[in-house]
Amino acid sequence: MTRSLREWFKEYMSERRGRKNRLVTKDGRCNIEFGNVMHRNRFAYVLDFWTTFVETRWRFILLYFVASFTLSWFIFGLIWYWLARNNGDLLWQNPPPGHKPCAFSVNDMTYAFLFSLETQSTIGFGNIYVTDQCPGGVALIVIQTIIGLFINIFWCGIVMTKISLPKKRAKTITFSESAVICPKKGTLCLQIRVANLRKTLMIGSQIYGKLLRTTVTGGETVILDQVSIDFMVDAGKDNLFFVCPLTLYHIIDKSSPFFNMAVDTMHQQDFELVVFLDGMAESTSSACQVRTSYIPQEIMWGYDFLPIISRSKEGRYRVDFSNFAKVVPVPTAHCTHCYHNEPGNHLHLKGIDNKGFEVIDIEPPNGTKM
Repeated sequence: MTRSLREWFKEYMSERRGRKNRLVTKDGRCNIEFGNVMHRNRFAYVLDFWTTFVETRWRFILLYFVASFTLSWFIFGLIWYWLARNNGDLLWQNPPPGHKPCAFSVNDMTYAFLFSLETQSTIGFGNIYVTDQCPGGVALIVIQTIIGLFINIFWCGIVMTKISLPKKRAKTITFSESAVICPKKGTLCLQIRVANLRKTLMIGSQIYGKLLRTTVTGGETVILDQVSIDFMVDAGKDNLFFVCPLTLYHIIDKSSPFFNMAVDTMHQQDFELVVFLDGMAESTSSACQVRTSYIPQEIMWGYDFLPIISRSKEGRYRVDFSNFAKVVPVPTAHCTHCYHNEPGNHLHLKGIDNKGFEVIDIEPPNGTKM
């Protein structure tokens, strides 16, 4: 029990450190913060208030929703209280018998607040209603009804927009937790696996990657240097037929940034591979992007994914998601150089032998006296 807790704690701390060191988390969020932003730039968030509200978290949306209605009811309640006070309708003003109030039964702050709530939400007045004593009350009902209507429209639009955001569709697209490097079609390839958990397709799907690393060029340090990484399937890299899980691969050739890496140096590297999948949801026609990232510790050299697609006796295709992230070791060269330079190297995990190398004896040189 103690050992399992210790292992769980180590895995948790390792995952937490990895999350902090990532630019893009495994679920696609950008792990970056902005500092020293000028106040005038912050004001741009206020001007673009619609996007600001749409990107706000649900807990704050609910808070702002309740606060906006409560505040509007209270403000208009104060105005109704002010009208009743000017007309001498309040109880402490002792209105004379036969006095005609501006709003019937609005004689204290509680009734003023209730009348404001009933007016804006149009739930009916009951024993509280406006009389023809003061025209300002009639005008205030019209103004409050219009403002309340705009508040309702605004929050309905925000809620519907947040519910229908394309990133919700992106939650049903998943990537494998790890990437693998193994031989494929006569060359070494870096492979990842991606699956669409819905039966509706992603139209016009395209996948690509960016390798983020810190480089030093000419004495200048470039942080977050971006190198494009091409991914493809057997049918190409554009307009993927995303009806079942796909294994995407990147060919490690001389133009690849992975060409100079080896099995014993891969995990010593400092980079982050960010993978993007762009497409359009078939059911909503809304464009969305799915992102994930892989750090060197999540790239497994010498492994391949297990097959997950089979065909039943009835002729139907079946996807076994229990093998989605499972890998098996396969014979793989320990580096890309030896894979491409020597025949038969794919059968050796720790290097190759040079068959043309001849061992000879070399006699030590005779010593000379000065």
